[in-house]
Amino acid sequence: MNLHDIHRGIHKFKRRRRIGRGPGSGHGKTAGRGHKGQKSRAGYSRQISFQGGTMPMVRRIPKRGFNNRWAPVVAVVNVEELEKAFAAGEAVTPEAVRAKKLVPPHFEILKVLGNGELKKKLEVSAHRFSQSAEEKIQKAGGSVTVLPGKKPVVKNKMGHAQSSK
Repeated sequence: MNLHDIHRGIHKFKRRRRIGRGPGSGHGKTAGRGHKGQKSRAGYSRQISFQGGTMPMVRRIPKRGFNNRWAPVVAVVNVEELEKAFAAGEAVTPEAVRAKKLVPPHFEILKVLGNGELKKKLEVSAHRFSQSAEEKIQKAGGSVTVLPGKKPVVKNKMGHAQSSK
């Protein structure tokens, strides 16, 4: 083996197939489409969901509920997690909670829930608080700051309008 033989047979870039350029190319005449049939015709394109004439999976499976694509992404953190992750007197902000990896990296609103006990004095800033979380933080001597953000949608508590007969 010589030095000039080392890279023989190794090609960095694969050449594209030149289709429909005569019989000598190996891809002439039918241009790799075979003879007759739907796929051989010009303008052929197939739907991604097409499954050979069978009822497509997308149409077979029942669809349930509603998925609101414009709903804000709410990350939830419990008081007990703040107790473990933060030292007394420390400021708890959405950025600090994200840095400690207590919540997923991408969210628009941070909500603090009251599950667990809190004995440390913390300055908690979040977009939303549950009533129990707010009470526990204040009972421990900490402060609660509500950050501006989208307000939660309050459903009609009166129910449906009743028709008079």
